[in-house]
Amino acid sequence: MEMVVCLKQVPDPEHFSKISYDPVTRNIIREGIPAIINPLDRHALEAALQIREAVSGRVTVISMGPPQARAALEEALATGADRAVLLSDRAFGGADTLATARTLAAAIRRLCPWDVVLCGNETVDGATAQVAPQLAEMLGVPHAAQVQRVEVEGQSLQVERALENGYVKLLLKPPCLLAVGRGVNRPRLPTVIGIMEAASKELLTWGLGDLGLSPQQVGLDGSAIRVVDVVALGSGRRREVFTGSAPEAVKAAVRRLVEMEAL
Repeated sequence: MEMVVCLKQVPDPEHFSKISYDPVTRNIIREGIPAIINPLDRHALEAALQIREAVSGRVTVISMGPPQARAALEEALATGADRAVLLSDRAFGGADTLATARTLAAAIRRLCPWDVVLCGNETVDGATAQVAPQLAEMLGVPHAAQVQRVEVEGQSLQVERALENGYVKLLLKPPCLLAVGRGVNRPRLPTVIGIMEAASKELLTWGLGDLGLSPQQVGLDGSAIRVVDVVALGSGRRREVFTGSAPEAVKAAVRRLVEMEAL
């Protein structure tokens, strides 16, 4: 089974407090902040590796980003992926989810044949959960989001999709797309042997000219959404502390609420 896993390199959530904003370009400034593979994308990679172990096949990892995103793909190769493709071009910069999905779809079509595309349900930096369903629509395949379990059943995949108060079981016949959640598995770590083998695996870099798309279809020009402004909201709440015993503090709080006409 031919599988494609979409990965994104994101700022390490442990360092989110250091992220700043450029008011002129309206872009997030990430320089100096450690980058990691998006956590849910690790689960997507692990799901693909488990499917390969069950029925054999090949796992290709793909990522759109600047040249330094190559490190994320090298880590994925060391974890067990068979080959990798980096989509890197200045024309891809500033892409919203629509332009991102369009770029990924063009690359995946070039990777034909393929059976299953796997993605993390969302990323920690954007958290829109839009890329996976948009990608499935552009590829013209069925998809399941919030996948918490994946099993191979003959030539199909049986998945459990999380709902608010339970889950639903679905049977998808490839080609299809899965957007996985955190509970689907426990991602493995790269091994020493895997790191050594990664150096001999194929890692391609494709730009705009390799995908058959125009500059107007990708990046900022191909985006339907643009950031107009980012505003930091301060707390407008008034804080008052009432001391004394619990009954006294409760009475004081009630009196204050009456004075404020909140009761």
